[in-house]
Amino acid sequence: MTAFTLDGQSLVIGDVVRVARDRETSVQVAPAARALLEASRGRVEAAIAGGQTIYGINTGFGKLASVRIAPDQLDQLQANLIRSHAAGVGRPLPADAVRALMLLRANVLVRPTSGVRPALVDTLVAALNAGLIPLVPEQGSVGASGDLAPLSHVALALMGEGEVLGDGPAEQRVPAGLALASEGLAPYAFAPKEGLAFINGTQAQTALLALLVHDARVLWRTALGAAAMSLEALRGTPAPLDPRIHQARPHPGQIEAAGLMRALLAESEIRESHRENDPRVQDAYSLRCAPQVLGAVADAIRFAEETCAIELNASTDNPLVFETGEVISGGNFHGQPVAQALDILAMTLTTLQAIAERRVERLVNPDLSQGLPAFLTADPGLSSGYMMVQITAASLVAESRTLAMPASIGSIPTDANQEDFVPMGMAAAYKARRILENAQRVVAAELMCAAQGLEFLRPLVPGRGVAALYRCIRDGEDGIAPLTADRPPAPDLERLAARVASGALDPLACGARDPLSFA
Repeated sequence: MTAFTLDGQSLVIGDVVRVARDRETSVQVAPAARALLEASRGRVEAAIAGGQTIYGINTGFGKLASVRIAPDQLDQLQANLIRSHAAGVGRPLPADAVRALMLLRANVLVRPTSGVRPALVDTLVAALNAGLIPLVPEQGSVGASGDLAPLSHVALALMGEGEVLGDGPAEQRVPAGLALASEGLAPYAFAPKEGLAFINGTQAQTALLALLVHDARVLWRTALGAAAMSLEALRGTPAPLDPRIHQARPHPGQIEAAGLMRALLAESEIRESHRENDPRVQDAYSLRCAPQVLGAVADAIRFAEETCAIELNASTDNPLVFETGEVISGGNFHGQPVAQALDILAMTLTTLQAIAERRVERLVNPDLSQGLPAFLTADPGLSSGYMMVQITAASLVAESRTLAMPASIGSIPTDANQEDFVPMGMAAAYKARRILENAQRVVAAELMCAAQGLEFLRPLVPGRGVAALYRCIRDGEDGIAPLTADRPPAPDLERLAARVASGALDPLACGARDPLSFA
């Protein structure tokens, strides 16, 4: 396995996913970055030796910044900071989020502006490579001065205090000191500036943003696949996908959405079956305007992705060390850019699932479904078919709408009003994660209903890409069989939602197959 090298400037979202979810365990620090960090640490030690008053190195923190700390207490100051700030509550963050957080923190600390000893980065990377997952409660951060509580829980584990999650059930917890010893790692003793450098930063909220952006991209393509399948099942027209329409209003996401839908619908027998003598002039907005709506979703995801790309390789600790030897206190730890991106993701993923639910309604409603049987069952009345699937989707959309209120506008002053405007980035991340999960389930509901709708149009074959997606839904160990008699929809919905989340129903993953495979 080739080594995964951190240099503080080239980390990308794909790297985060690789380490967080694929459990990459060969992370190491680039030699050039290590050399620059050693020089940076030398500047910090020179500043301390010169008697300068530097925030957080020989002063108290926040409102206590005016308190000067004696030289023989500087190490204790850093340990006290970590212990006192490990105030998180609630359920532990998932393992992938913690691994992403650790990777991001190492990448920031290896930047020469951090001024920490290379040994701190080495210890963090060693814990990551060993698979140790510090217990990091998901609540308790306001996003400035960075994600203080979440990062403190990681730092606490490196000190041999606090807890890590075991390999067994999620509730299994192991004392951090024992976990370190089992991997041959010694507890780390934080030196001046290192505790503050470790916990001042946006890496908890940014880790969640990186994973959310990746998942949102996959979901967006899957949602377009579901929209194309619904268009086929409802015998809609692909005319609004004409590239000339979208070039006339050239939003990038809109153009991309229309192009993917055209590819999915190519060579459709269903389309040809109603090209002539169809009394309908236009389809409903949820079909006709899918490229415009989902295109706007894509553009919003792109904004979040660009914000994340910058933040992954940004100096967000405080104070920062510069080549001149100056150690300057600033505010790069403020999570407003990340929190805003998370809020935008939350809103746009609510839009994605809301328009999907409208298509579910059209598929099951005999007044709207263009001849499909009521609730997609061959025996409506005796059977309820997929009646409850639309109700479930509606409940998820309603919940997401209540969660979509931006967190980043909800500042509550903290630290005796010294930190008087904060972004609430972790609250934004929590909401966005829940909305993403709801959206994955709503898209799963649409795929289930649209695939069932296609059953009633046989022997007509849908477009090549839609046929491939249909086979992905039906085939395999986790495939969903057509509905021939009433059965509980919940297991099918959850299996489909898991496959949506994994990317298995991304049309690009399903691949192009011979359209006759639908038959």
